[in-house]
Amino acid sequence: MMGRTVAVLMCFSLGMVFGEQRASIEANPIRKVVTMLQKMQARVQEEAKKEEALFEKFMCYCKTSGGDLEAAMKEATSKLGSLEAAIKSAKERKVQTEADLKEHMTSRAEAKQAMAAATAIREKEAAAFAAEKEEADTNLAALRKAITAIENGMAGGFLQTTAATGLRKFIMFKAELPDETREEVLSFLSGKVSEDYAPQSGQITGILKQMEEEMAKGLEEATTAETDAIKNYEALMT
Repeated sequence: MMGRTVAVLMCFSLGMVFGEQRASIEANPIRKVVTMLQKMQARVQEEAKKEEALFEKFMCYCKTSGGDLEAAMKEATSKLGSLEAAIKSAKERKVQTEADLKEHMTSRAEAKQAMAAATAIREKEAAAFAAEKEEADTNLAALRKAITAIENGMAGGFLQTTAATGLRKFIMFKAELPDETREEVLSFLSGKVSEDYAPQSGQITGILKQMEEEMAKGLEEATTAETDAIKNYEALMT
């Protein structure tokens, strides 16, 4: 490329010089031609240097730009891979979040059902305990009055009270006693046995005291169970 340019410039310059200096050459042809060729050579060398400088700049630009472009492409490719991985990870997290939310909603619904069922059971247990405690307190009070009355020789007065009536019903229908013992106590509480008959009164007092002790122990155990049930229910609700 450079040689072709030099040849063109030489031909062009020669034509100009020959056209302008024809008369001078005829006067002194050798010196004039040498001078003209020297000027042409200097001009061609200067143009060649300019062309070479431009070519070097172009090649440098291509190398630099090409390297930057390649680096940019590699970086973009790397970022693209990271972006695809991030998108995949985000999709997986979305699926997991939706699954966790569904499970949470299911667990929450189940928890509400369990809490409602526990509340219903607790209310029934509390009502049953309240009724049991009320009855036990009434019967214990009646037993203690009966024991005190018998020991003080005042059984007849006690037998006329509502406490005696309630105690007779309890012994008749709910007390866990052998049939023979039940009949003896009911007979005494009905006034069929004379209160002056000391051996009979002492035996009845012993039976009533044993019933009081067992009933008090049963109420204590029921109260402990109720307290534990309340704690368990409160722990479940929190």
